Amino acid sequence: MACTELRLAGTEPESIVDGRGIRYTIFVQGCPHDCPGCQNPQTHDFSGGSLVPIDKLIAEIQANPMLRGVTFSGGEPFCQAAGLSDLAERIKAETKLDITIYSGWTYEQLSQKSDETVQHLLRLADYLVDGPYIEAQRDLTLYFRGSRNQRVIDLNATRREGHVILDDLDE
Repeated sequence: MACTELRLAGTEPESIVDGRGIRYTIFVQGCPHDCPGCQNPQTHDFSGGSLVPIDKLIAEIQANPMLRGVTFSGGEPFCQAAGLSDLAERIKAETKLDITIYSGWTYEQLSQKSDETVQHLLRLADYLVDGPYIEAQRDLTLYFRGSRNQRVIDLNATRREGHVILDDLDE
């Protein structure tokens, strides 16, 4: 059964800091990681935020011809993998936009999860910024991430090559 809504902390319709180009960023509500120094601690409570219809998100995304992509951030997107998979399928079917996902889990941890909705969402994504935010490794010079342990993974190249391929952020 398809999901019709997501529990969100909010959206940013034109972000330039959550991946390449102008992006529609969706901040999901709920996160189990509780990283010290997290930029979005208000997104941790799984009962916070509000329910937003997926149709409303699609309409807002399609209304902006300047977008390069959509970013799922949080909170922890993979805690709402079923709903985000439904949204990602529609983005792929109805637009030419790429999808970036931020996760406190590493690619390797996500790849080992037995939840098929997690695997499906991972297959639909183009880029993954993975790993927990580690305050002691904070680095404001990094593109699209907050701490040196986090990676920006090109998931399409990773699937083709059979091993993790990092995105070349200097392009």
